[in-house]
Amino acid sequence: MSHLRHLVSSGRLFRLSKVPRVNTAVCCHVSQNRPFSTTDRSMTVMPAWVIDKYGSHGPLRFTRNANFPVINYPNEVIVRVHSAGLNPLDVRMRDGYGARSLSMKRDPLNVNSGNEFPLILGRDLSGVIMECGLDVKYFKEWDEVWAAIPPWKQGSLSEFVVVSANEVSHKPKSMSHTEAAAVPYVASTAWSALVNTGGLSKDNCAKKRILIIGGSGGVGTFAIQMLKAWGAHVTVTCSQNAELFVRGLGADHVVDYTAGPVEERLGSLAKFDLILDNVGGDTERWALTLLKPWCGAKFVTLVTPFLQNTDMLGIADGMVQNAATVASKVLKHLAKGVHYRWGFFAPSGPALDEIMEMVDAGQIRAVVEDTFGFSEVPQAFERMEKGHARGKTVVQIRK
Repeated sequence: MSHLRHLVSSGRLFRLSKVPRVNTAVCCHVSQNRPFSTTDRSMTVMPAWVIDKYGSHGPLRFTRNANFPVINYPNEVIVRVHSAGLNPLDVRMRDGYGARSLSMKRDPLNVNSGNEFPLILGRDLSGVIMECGLDVKYFKEWDEVWAAIPPWKQGSLSEFVVVSANEVSHKPKSMSHTEAAAVPYVASTAWSALVNTGGLSKDNCAKKRILIIGGSGGVGTFAIQMLKAWGAHVTVTCSQNAELFVRGLGADHVVDYTAGPVEERLGSLAKFDLILDNVGGDTERWALTLLKPWCGAKFVTLVTPFLQNTDMLGIADGMVQNAATVASKVLKHLAKGVHYRWGFFAPSGPALDEIMEMVDAGQIRAVVEDTFGFSEVPQAFERMEKGHARGKTVVQIRK
């Protein structure tokens, strides 16, 4: 399925990694029956939840006058948001995490002429395409889609959002918008970590032994299902009261981290081909000893100091510190016969195409813990701040 988005009817590649900036009025797709035009004067504002500054003390503000998104590049689409998923990253971004790095990457055309505020949070969306740029051939108006929005772009806690067609995929037919909004960000993160960084695929995963440290969160619950669909043996660490939950998702073996030193019980098991770390902290001290040495085994951690270093030290010094940190860890563990890697979220429409097929085949299901209305976004953030969720928090923009 995903290879189709690379081709136009003539057979040439249309998927663009970088396109020239063009005038909105020129690049908007003109259709006799289109639902609206981004150039219509009446469509200049929309409802959204925004923050006007960073901080945890009530910065969320509802407005009916958020800037309406416009198509600035010919490979962009405007989506009417039906449901938006929240992630722990949204809470951290509200408090200022990554502010310096992300503001450097934000497109001034899409974020208030270079001013990051008011900033719209929300990284997951499920909705309907309302308008397409001229170079968009894989989608059309009224297509139901889902997407994970990069953190340097305006988010999905709004009525409309503009995203690159490269970041969008057709929504699984078997999922409602509420269910679909619970998947893209964690799915894209897990895919990036396990496939792009870890080198796993449906063709090489059978019989591999995988350990997921912190398996009851969003990324962990998705990774369990994906790896089991590909035939891997999956061991998970979680609390005792989450054991039945992760076993229900397919975990083969569960280790309760609250029942004593988890490294001792994991150490008694057969070695692993790959470890996905969602916890960080002291984990690295003992986890890499659980890998098969000199067999290409990998430790992939999603807990990295990348944005924290650049926030504290600035872009240049932070990048130097990051390079030094990862290089020292890579060399240290390579000498022991295992590979150390950092995993990152990476937006990918083609990856979501693959995941959509797995969902519709019944191999992956959404795990939604709480659902809130659009007027209840502050309450949704309060729920996120409590932590230890066994599924996603979803905001229904349109019912």
